[in-house]
Amino acid sequence: MSPSGSAQFFRAAHGLDDFPPDGDFEVAFAGRSNAGKSSAINALTHRRHLAFASKAPGRTQAINFFNLGRGRFLVDLPGYGYAAVSKQEKRNWGLIVSAYIQSRSALRGLIVVMDARHPFTALDRQMLEWIGPLGKPAHVLLTKADKLNKKEAKTTLAGAEVMARQYRNCSVQLFSSTTGTGVSTARKVIAHWLRQA
Repeated sequence: MSPSGSAQFFRAAHGLDDFPPDGDFEVAFAGRSNAGKSSAINALTHRRHLAFASKAPGRTQAINFFNLGRGRFLVDLPGYGYAAVSKQEKRNWGLIVSAYIQSRSALRGLIVVMDARHPFTALDRQMLEWIGPLGKPAHVLLTKADKLNKKEAKTTLAGAEVMARQYRNCSVQLFSSTTGTGVSTARKVIAHWLRQA
């Protein structure tokens, strides 16, 4: 990923027919509503308002594609786990997200954004279970790490590393879009995935 802030919004896909042609290189972001996914994307791209947090968490069902240039894209999947969303909306979320993850050959890896204070919820684990059998890597960002003291951060990371070992090709790190903790590390992971042929 370039630090130049060149990422641009490309397309919002509400269904399979809206996806761009499958053949470029993509890294997708998934996470619970309010876990800090939009803030993480903005921090990683040096763009303060590239990804917008919805005023109604969980209600944005589109998959947003951001163009990094040279056939590289970041893909923002709809947030999940918002209690006020109807069963039908949850079903729609599951259909479009699982279809993207399981059918998209351009997908090089999945960034799973988790609030460091509440990591590895049932839906987080479901996401990792979807990606694991495909042989594609997952990298967990434990966001809002600035809200933990040093001892809490160390304990949280150690526990998360144990959890991550249950999944194939899964790594984990602390992250804070507020303080910049872990931003450079996450950029290197994504850049590595986007360089792979």
